[in-house]
Amino acid sequence: MSTFTAGEELPPLSVRVTRRQLVQYAGASLDFNPIHWNERFAKEVGLPDVIGHGMLTMALGARMITDWLGDPGRLAEYFTRFTRPVVVPDDSEGALVEFTGKVAKVNEDGTARVDVTAKFDGKSVLGKAQAVVRPS
Repeated sequence: MSTFTAGEELPPLSVRVTRRQLVQYAGASLDFNPIHWNERFAKEVGLPDVIGHGMLTMALGARMITDWLGDPGRLAEYFTRFTRPVVVPDDSEGALVEFTGKVAKVNEDGTARVDVTAKFDGKSVLGKAQAVVRPS
């Protein structure tokens, strides 16, 4: 893809986040906060269950963009706010997180802003998730 078109939709990405992935991500990121692996602790602090790392959810959104671009180096900026946790059950299915994206604006320099939506259980989990991408 060398040029972008406003309104263009990215191929959607659906990912099942499992407890195993949370443990793997914790090891890679060194984020061992017990809300991400200890059900008892998560409930004691008012969460419904263990929750996924916000940065893992954000990274999965970036994966959708870089898969579409075909070159991770073309992702210039990416930012979001975390609006709702992804609750990850203790089963083999995990939590289904669904990502969509759309080119919202093409800039004069050829870069484009991509708006990303991430939903879990039908509700948004990322707020104002946006990326700036470069043409090839």
